[in-house]
Amino acid sequence: MAADTSQSVVKAADDGVGNDSAVRGRSRWTDSGNTGNAGNARRKGGLRYALATHWYAWAMVAPVVLVLGVIIGWPLVRGVYLSLTDATERNVARDIGARHIDASYEFIGLDNYAAVLGDPVFLQRLVWTVVWTVACVSITFVLGLTLANMLNRQFRGRAAYRMALILPWAVPGFVSVFAWRFLFNRDNGILNKVLDGGGIAAVPWLDDPTWAKFSVIAVNVWLGIPFMMVALLGGLQSIPGELYEAAEMDGAGPWQRFRHITMPGLRTVSMTVILLSTIWTFNMFPVIFLLTRGGPGDSTEILVTQAFREAFITSPRDFAVSATWGVLILLLLMIFALVYRRSLRKQGEVW
Repeated sequence: MAADTSQSVVKAADDGVGNDSAVRGRSRWTDSGNTGNAGNARRKGGLRYALATHWYAWAMVAPVVLVLGVIIGWPLVRGVYLSLTDATERNVARDIGARHIDASYEFIGLDNYAAVLGDPVFLQRLVWTVVWTVACVSITFVLGLTLANMLNRQFRGRAAYRMALILPWAVPGFVSVFAWRFLFNRDNGILNKVLDGGGIAAVPWLDDPTWAKFSVIAVNVWLGIPFMMVALLGGLQSIPGELYEAAEMDGAGPWQRFRHITMPGLRTVSMTVILLSTIWTFNMFPVIFLLTRGGPGDSTEILVTQAFREAFITSPRDFAVSATWGVLILLLLMIFALVYRRSLRKQGEVW
């Protein structure tokens, strides 16, 4: 009897273990099945699930999206549509006194793009815009990096020098351009007065095509240095000083430390400021328009000032062609950004 009882206990225990294993197996199967069902539910109602789970974040983002849609989205869509029409000031909707005249422009497809791209003026404006952008960004980056390296050292009056170099950034752009226009004046400008005092003939800063190009580049560089300097200075201060100390102890000279520590440490900051400066300079309307108005002649006209000229200066004002220039500018910048991003990814940068 004792043997039978012990065997019964062992059998019951075995059955219990088996039942527990079965229950756990069913539980795991059920849990995994539920998880799979939940995953399927999320996939089927992805947007609904996201709204229900992250409704607070969506509520915070919604006003910004709405404002951007009104300020940027609608004008962009409207501009693309106008570029596919023949809209001018003669056939758009307008009011003359108490009389309202409906719009009569028509959809013409890609004819405006074919006309603009086939016009030699587009190539002229594009070449000068690229030269202007490359020159301004290159000079601004070199000077900004030089000043940032100088201000990254300890010396007396460093705070005062920083404030003085940031000052052009604090002054409104149109005020700075008007000040430079006064300095460049051929007859009464301070620069020619100084040259005259040294026995040098007056320079036609804004009256000669070559000097005018030099002048607009100089002014834009002067306006862009503070941003470049501050951004690069922040990058320099994020590089650990121990790296320079170790390199100096290993016998590395100033150029070697700059090449192997400073430049790699500034790579992330540099690629960002170069992209932003390129986009800003490519569309830098105030400097060109307020300083030279695209002159003398049309020697300093860039793409964005040409778009402005088509919409507000030429007669009749051609809104469709102006919108076409604007869309082409946007496409060029998008292509540049994509190529720039791809080149950085090939270099191992995640951006």
